Amino acid sequence: MRAELRARHYSAATEKAYLQWVERFIRFHRVRHPAEMGAEEINAFVTHLAVVGGVSASTQTQALSALLFLYRYVLGYDVGEMHGLVRARSSEHVPVVMTRPEVRAVLAELGDQYWLMASLMYGCGLRLSECLRLRVQDVDFSANEILVRDGKGAKDRVTMLPESLKAPLRDQLRGARVVWEHDRAAGWGRVVMPGALGRKYPSAAGEWKWQWVFPQERRWRNPKTGEQGRHHVHPTSLQRAVKDAVRRSGVQKNAGCHTFRHSFATHLLESGYDIRTIQELLGHKDVRTTMVYTHVLNRGGRGVRSPLDGM
Repeated sequence: MRAELRARHYSAATEKAYLQWVERFIRFHRVRHPAEMGAEEINAFVTHLAVVGGVSASTQTQALSALLFLYRYVLGYDVGEMHGLVRARSSEHVPVVMTRPEVRAVLAELGDQYWLMASLMYGCGLRLSECLRLRVQDVDFSANEILVRDGKGAKDRVTMLPESLKAPLRDQLRGARVVWEHDRAAGWGRVVMPGALGRKYPSAAGEWKWQWVFPQERRWRNPKTGEQGRHHVHPTSLQRAVKDAVRRSGVQKNAGCHTFRHSFATHLLESGYDIRTIQELLGHKDVRTTMVYTHVLNRGGRGVRSPLDGM
């Protein structure tokens, strides 16, 4: 199943989630082989998730998608219609958004490198993974642009580079280059390349332009081959730093890394930018996804004012 997922370029996160759902499905049916089961067993498992597990509609859909993938592409047959499936009730949640003063307060509690990462997420609308996977060549100082490669849905997009972040980014790149040159002097200095580019261009992994903007502090080491390399900063490090900063700032909201992206979109909408522009900057496939931020503002075109405020 892992091979089939990778052949179709599913993300690492989706691969991990799908494999976990398949394992849970097998254990739910007392370790029977999936080839011995079918639509009836899938129905029972997914219905159990909704009725007993109380999972959300999106979680239930993900579990069903994982099982359908298993049967269609790994076992090689279609399970047909899913009759009698109990669907989890779908709900619409308004995203958590910080005000501008709250964003400033949280950023003020972050150290240099984490401050820059969080500022990029807020200032450019980047997802956590998009921020951490930035490479040197993705930052264009002259055009004031950042190229987001292989974002959600395997799509590239361009977003703005805030003027106020140019100097801190240049400092970060100078520090990253020192790390890269030190690694190279030790006989390493290569990074993991996307897709098959590592085989197509064998020397590219050692070039400066392909290095991470935010490299990890320590090199990883393959115990079998002795090979060493450096990955980008781990997501949990930034997530933990942001959570701690929110707590210290006194902001009473369940805010995390993705809240910066929500705040980016909402504040652009407040400033009068049109929804299509914001959709492009966020990389949303459907404008209806971006429209959720109008609900956060409780605004249509010009905004709605409470009648109480007019008394």
